[in-house]
Amino acid sequence: MIRTAFAVLVLAVMTVLMGSWVIIAALLRLRDGEGSAYDLAPRWWAKSVVWASGVKVVVHGDPRVNGVVVVNHVSLFDVLAVASVLRRAKFVAKAELSNIPLFSRAMRSAGMVFIERDNRKAAFDSYREVAGRIAEGSSVVVYAEGTRGKSYALRPFKKGPFVLAIGAQAPVIPLLVYGTIAVLPPGPLHVTPGEVHLHFLEPVPTVGLEQDARDSVAATAHARMAAAMLEQHGIASPVWEPRRSLAS
Repeated sequence: MIRTAFAVLVLAVMTVLMGSWVIIAALLRLRDGEGSAYDLAPRWWAKSVVWASGVKVVVHGDPRVNGVVVVNHVSLFDVLAVASVLRRAKFVAKAELSNIPLFSRAMRSAGMVFIERDNRKAAFDSYREVAGRIAEGSSVVVYAEGTRGKSYALRPFKKGPFVLAIGAQAPVIPLLVYGTIAVLPPGPLHVTPGEVHLHFLEPVPTVGLEQDARDSVAATAHARMAAAMLEQHGIASPVWEPRRSLAS
């Protein structure tokens, strides 16, 4: 409980400090770019909470990416682990988080985007908004499964991230997260020190592709992540048929 209380305290303090920094930067209309407040504040915020939690993030592959980063989602700690290593990362977050005072204002100031998952038109409007972020050199982080799962086995992907990637002619970077369930499992808030592994896999190019290729791009990303999960951590994922799943 002491570790959890310490992590929560650091989270609260850093949210106020880093959140205020990016809000002020936005009010002053400071430029977004590598080394700016919008780049550093989210990463320092995440690194601080990861440190306070006693967690070591082990990176496999090259985290210096630019495109649509597609991530599996099993724990709230996924966000902290990923944000602690990515530069100029813009997260696509669920709309419910926009109701949190200061935190939501800071996220918007840093270029994050809230998405209404149950409103298809609003969701795709949000995707069009973040396409410009990629062109400016940022990476857009999307949890392709939509919601958190209860196990590491991969679930079907939503089509939105791949529509976004093809529309922006940006590569899809599959990012596999493992270890966060042990650190912060579902249920009552309890942080346990440990290791989290981030596997940056081979990007899936989209240059020259049309929207009718989204199923193929999604299937390729899913297959690479499923193969890595099995090879690296011994966990098999159900076979996925993109057209049937992405149609919903």
